Amino acid sequence: MIAMEEKEKKVEYIELIYDLIFVYIIGRNNSLLHHISNGFIDLNIFLTYILTTLIVLQIWYSMTLYINRYGENDKKLYIGLFISMYLLYYMAEGTRVQWQDYFVRYNIAWCLIVVILAILYIIRLRQNSGAMPWEDAHIRFNIYVLLIQAVVIGISIPLFHVTGIAFSPIALFLGIVLTLLGQKVNALSQVDFPHLTERVMLYVVFTFGEMIIGISGYFEGGVSFNSIYFSLLAFLIVAGLFLSYGFVYDRILDRNMSTIGTGFMMIHIFLIAALNNITTALEFMREEEVALIPKNVFLVGSFLIYFVFLFLLEKYALSRCRANRKFFIKLIVISIVFVAVMLVFYKNSYISIAMTMLYVYAVYALIYLYWKKQIRDSRSL
Repeated sequence: MIAMEEKEKKVEYIELIYDLIFVYIIGRNNSLLHHISNGFIDLNIFLTYILTTLIVLQIWYSMTLYINRYGENDKKLYIGLFISMYLLYYMAEGTRVQWQDYFVRYNIAWCLIVVILAILYIIRLRQNSGAMPWEDAHIRFNIYVLLIQAVVIGISIPLFHVTGIAFSPIALFLGIVLTLLGQKVNALSQVDFPHLTERVMLYVVFTFGEMIIGISGYFEGGVSFNSIYFSLLAFLIVAGLFLSYGFVYDRILDRNMSTIGTGFMMIHIFLIAALNNITTALEFMREEEVALIPKNVFLVGSFLIYFVFLFLLEKYALSRCRANRKFFIKLIVISIVFVAVMLVFYKNSYISIAMTMLYVYAVYALIYLYWKKQIRDSRSL
């Protein structure tokens, strides 16, 4: 792999403004989960939610990596980002239960966003002098991937009118597969990892902001034991999840490592999706129309997925902070106890939310104590 020496790259205001539109559109995606039928989310609606969430996160992933590698604080980037933000509103508007009625505008907007990113890569390629052929190869690969996606999305629009079948999600999976198959080409151009980690961290913070808004419903109504109990525990759960991610980011991640960034971004796509599911799961806790069993399964599953992907970040940890087998055994035992208690007491909301809070802080304590031990041991050498 060829590493390039670059000056320090800072996250610009335009990147943060761009990320805010994704907070809005992810919120629209999450609204799909509140259409309850027979005690839980309809399967077709849930699949629509999964697809729309992955599509939006793939757009964010692709533009984030472009900005990280090639983005400059110039007019063409500003124009590309602002046009993409405008088009994302149409995608948000098309994120509905009756998605068929908005299929054309949703997919036209998606196709144009992909084309805009391809144009930014083409401009970059034309600006290159050819002195760095490995960079040109990387840019060409991304142009091909984006144009293939754009063609598939574009063709899916008339096909939908003829067949009634949505073929555009194929573009999503093609993008994922081609990205994974192109690891050797992606390795030709390393990311600015300090910039990437900061950018991703800020997006995760925005996601936690959405979660804080989501639990605000616990504070509605009069003051009573129930309102204080559930609102306090919900708040502590959110705070504990934030502390866990913040600790990993501040103390454990090796932010100066050399990497292509693909794995780091993929992990965060699922981690962010899990956080969105946790937001909905916490909202479900106080909704009586949601059946107890699917409500608790969704809650437990969302927390387990979050922590699985949080600990997959160990690949990017400082060498002295990487977890050993004993750590993971303790983590698995804590998780099994959590699942078992939730299984036994799924009918009791008081115990369910309390156990969830204890699980979150037990994992945080495990991370913190293990880190302190590793630091202490490294200093004694």
